[in-house]
Amino acid sequence: MDRTKAEDMQQHNGPPVMNRPPIVSPEAWEAARRDMLVKEKALMRARDALAAERRRMPWMAVEKAYEFEGPQGKVRLLDLFAGRRQLIVYRAFFEPGVFGWPEHACRGCSLGADQVGHLAHLNARDTTLVYASRAPQPDIARLKARMDWEMPWYTIIDSFDADFGVGEWHGHNVFIRDGDEVFRSYLINNRGDEAMGTTWSYLDITPLGRQETWEDSPEGYPQSPPYKWWNWHDNYDAEASPDRKWVEVSDAGEAAFRKRDADAKA
Repeated sequence: MDRTKAEDMQQHNGPPVMNRPPIVSPEAWEAARRDMLVKEKALMRARDALAAERRRMPWMAVEKAYEFEGPQGKVRLLDLFAGRRQLIVYRAFFEPGVFGWPEHACRGCSLGADQVGHLAHLNARDTTLVYASRAPQPDIARLKARMDWEMPWYTIIDSFDADFGVGEWHGHNVFIRDGDEVFRSYLINNRGDEAMGTTWSYLDITPLGRQETWEDSPEGYPQSPPYKWWNWHDNYDAEASPDRKWVEVSDAGEAAFRKRDADAKA
């Protein structure tokens, strides 16, 4: 077959036919889903166990006085915590030499930035998320406005990126402070960054975790009942303690979940 004829057939035939899975009845589909759910729950428990190990990682003292440029001038690494106990710093590539400069940051870093959820929920767990790049602050402000991003974003002005394994590639470094003492607790990078963006994915890489009573955490770690601390993102400051009605609603939900799981095991 000559080349022109082959191209013509491909053009008219469209894309290759997809090899579809079996088409089954609703009952068979539910059975297949139940089988898959067993594996999904096993994966979830394994992920919880890994997060529990992560909370027991040793800490590394940060002894160098790192500085950044912020919207209001120079700040210390300690200042990036914004008074909270935990800090996550994502090294985003936005600077001369990066594909997209000066209009855009790295496409991968930008996709990750688009995934970042509302930070009020993370802040409610005593945790701050910031981005850091080598671009000057005016360029960062312009980029944030263009892309509708709201996370705090600082300029790296010393060896922070090289010292913490993010000089050439993106990554999330996690820190915790005890007073004015700062410690590095974790680094997640490469494909691990793909899952980041939700309140839960961020908290699961921190030394204090989600800070909920069901978690396996070392003795003395802050914990409170699940669901109860949840709030509207514009209401955390106005409401210092869980709303009574919400406590009732979440208690009813937990009871329903427990009954459903018990019935499934019966």
